[in-house]
Amino acid sequence: MDHNTSSSRLLSEARLIYAITIPLSTTIILANLLIIVGIGSNRQLHNTPNYFFLSLLVADLCTGVALPFIPWMGLNRPLSFTSCLLVHIFPNFLFLAFLFNLVMVHYERYMCIVSPLHYSSFWVHRQFPLALLAVWTPPLLYASLPAFGWNNRAGPDWNGCCPVNSSGTPAPENCSTSAEAEGTECCSYRRVFPNAFIYLEVYGLLVPAILSIAAMTGRVLWITRGQLRDICRQHRSLEQGGGRRRRGAAGGQASDQEQRLNLRYARCVAAVSLTFLACWVPYIIYTHVCVAFLLREEAVGNPTTHIVLSCTGIGSMAVVPLVLGLANRQYTDPARKLIHKLRDRWRTRTQDPEDMAL
Repeated sequence: MDHNTSSSRLLSEARLIYAITIPLSTTIILANLLIIVGIGSNRQLHNTPNYFFLSLLVADLCTGVALPFIPWMGLNRPLSFTSCLLVHIFPNFLFLAFLFNLVMVHYERYMCIVSPLHYSSFWVHRQFPLALLAVWTPPLLYASLPAFGWNNRAGPDWNGCCPVNSSGTPAPENCSTSAEAEGTECCSYRRVFPNAFIYLEVYGLLVPAILSIAAMTGRVLWITRGQLRDICRQHRSLEQGGGRRRRGAAGGQASDQEQRLNLRYARCVAAVSLTFLACWVPYIIYTHVCVAFLLREEAVGNPTTHIVLSCTGIGSMAVVPLVLGLANRQYTDPARKLIHKLRDRWRTRTQDPEDMAL
């Protein structure tokens, strides 16, 4: 009975994971490939800013590939320690590389707006290979620390997946194994990542990265608001300097232009706010829930909750580069042209039989 129960629970967890991650992962992969092809086919986009964005798309593509495996990191499974290291370190490296690339893209665009006159002499443009290494090498080194000894392999008794504790209570709910796996080594994130490692990654890397992205985005919006006020002030000065007839015509035109500019700025602020709420808030919730579970002595928790939060949290954050890329018409021009050609061919094929019939 216990074997059938654990097997059915494992099957239901696998179905839930793949039901959520496969469609989301497929969408992320296809959208990234679409933008990558758009950048690669347009020679005008072959410059340093787009190279950084291309690196971000590659990291996001890898994150989409690894997305179906990320929820399994919170479930205990019977695996050897080497395999356990691999299935935990590699997705963590891809996620950290994605986060570092995202910060670099925001930083590069932030410097372009803050210092437009010195933008071409910025060190990121002069030392592009070094900057590229700076967003890929530190994540690899930090994620590989458990493989170099910073792990809990010598901690509790890991012989037997999901073992009972000293008080004899049953295995926790986040065990994804069957009774046949008893006596084998148990693969758990607690065995690979010590608490100090997780705290350092969350509060030393993830939280500062998110705060820096939010600060740079807010600063850009503030600068844009100041430039908008300057433009409106110039329109008013032109309005006051003209004659009555000219002033009346220019006054109505300036007022319309100011309204359009204010409306465009309001749309920009609304888009940024919605993007933050839809993409970052689920991941922030997922991170703090994971830390809350980590504070407990026993590895208890509802696996369904962990699966849903991990899928929605990581998946929503992986959508951020897609929002940035699909909002740029230059990146999607090849796809739109291809769609137009296919639509025209379809129309000609459907019209030819009708002409022949006439």
